[in-house]
Amino acid sequence: MITVSDVSLQFSDRKLFDDVNIKFTPGNCYGLIGANGAGKSTFLKILSGEIQPSTGSIILGPNERLAVLKQNHFDFEEFPVIETVIMGHERLYQVMKEKDAVYMKEDFSDEDGIRAAELEGEFAELGGWEAEPEAAVLLQGLNIPEELHQQQMSELTAGQKIKVLLAQSLFGKPDVLLLDEPTNGLDIQSINWLEEFLIDFDNTVIVVSHDRHFLNKVCTHMADLDFGKIQLYVGNYDFWLESSQLASRLKSDSNAKKEEKIKELQDFIARFSANASKSKQATSRKKMLDKITLDDIQPSSRRYPFVQFKPDREIGNDLLQVENVSVTIDGKKILDDISFILNREDKVAFIAENDIVTTTLFRVIMGDLKPDTGTVRWGVTTSQAYLPKDTSKEFDSELPILDWLRQYASKEEDDNTFLRSFLGRMLFSGDEVMKPVNVLSGGEKVRCMLSKLMLSKANVLVLDDPTNHLDLESISALNEGLVAYKGAMLFASHDHQFIQTIANRIIAISENGVVDRSETTYDEFLENKDVQEKLKHLFTGN
Repeated sequence: MITVSDVSLQFSDRKLFDDVNIKFTPGNCYGLIGANGAGKSTFLKILSGEIQPSTGSIILGPNERLAVLKQNHFDFEEFPVIETVIMGHERLYQVMKEKDAVYMKEDFSDEDGIRAAELEGEFAELGGWEAEPEAAVLLQGLNIPEELHQQQMSELTAGQKIKVLLAQSLFGKPDVLLLDEPTNGLDIQSINWLEEFLIDFDNTVIVVSHDRHFLNKVCTHMADLDFGKIQLYVGNYDFWLESSQLASRLKSDSNAKKEEKIKELQDFIARFSANASKSKQATSRKKMLDKITLDDIQPSSRRYPFVQFKPDREIGNDLLQVENVSVTIDGKKILDDISFILNREDKVAFIAENDIVTTTLFRVIMGDLKPDTGTVRWGVTTSQAYLPKDTSKEFDSELPILDWLRQYASKEEDDNTFLRSFLGRMLFSGDEVMKPVNVLSGGEKVRCMLSKLMLSKANVLVLDDPTNHLDLESISALNEGLVAYKGAMLFASHDHQFIQTIANRIIAISENGVVDRSETTYDEFLENKDVQEKLKHLFTGN
């Protein structure tokens, strides 16, 4: 358990948190949510002691241990993988190293024998004899094979190091676990494993994530950070989102009687509980949901951008043909003889183990990179709009947002009133439209790019990880806009819910070839055993 009492944090003239009082209890997983810049990661650092609050205190339960997912995977380069994981339990690791040092003494004295006995007792009490097997289980769950466990961290890839640090935070069953974006850099199988681990975890978890599917799967509560306060809500992210929207409707419906509002709330909770019935936490969550009253749900102050793509013409019979495309970069084969044909109604999610594969494919498709071999042919009735992963070239100027967007407006749209209104719906209001584009945040740049794409009226969208840098509100708005979009789509994403709700075709790709499934959802794709066998061969070559 971790208790936050009267915590405030002041940065110069800005108060980030103001008298926060909250208790995080065992057996629950809390999703810490809030707009970009609200201070979610900073709050985790206050909980961990990395940042001291201006006022107030953070209190752990007696003899409890807190673990944090570390972000810098270069901090452990000289250590073996298995040892790096065990470092997650700081005291156990200290005892282990001191014990080894005592036994290695050449002039082993009686005092050393007494100290060794003390250390042996503490080592056993802390679970030291099970440490390496437990670390190995965590690593294998995250797809780090046994042959890598004794290697130095410096020998691992960046993706493997991320997994090791995640295993480090999970090691030794900490009493309080703080996870900041734990699914970043994880493959599908590792995310699934982590979800099951956290669902079965008996202690306290506080997690920040932009992955809505992950939050829905593991969270029992939402901790909503807004206006410097944190409000706790029972349920996962979807329940928080839908209940806050319900609260807004009920609040605005002044004619409705209280009995009618209570009935609507009860019906909503019943529907949600039924939909959540597959979760292992469903029974305990339902008990908590049934206790919710009208006073417990509050309208959210969140602002959502308005995302709507309207193509100016329909696509004819031909969309896209990619034939025998190969690309080698810096001597490494990225794409090898890749071929596929897309149809006019396709919304295709491209997945790969390495983002460079999908990014390279999209660059070839959009003519930004010439392939070593092969051809790309777009249908004559298509018009494409592209959101690349790297947008730095787009914003390499001091143009104000207003004038930057003006470049992509038609003659009819080249009007300050129209453009200001358009940007206002994308959450750029007032003087914000005069901000130079080269100083924008990652999320602001993506919202600018989405504005550009909307003005294009293209009937084909090519989107390379479009939810990257966006907050949950913008992701939800973009998701809804793309579900309603009448054109064709090619996109890459790590967002499970995004893929599941948009894609009607999945293409997995690697240097070993392609696995292509039409008329399928993402969940169906992942649950198909035949597909999984093909994916294993595709990504491993075995």
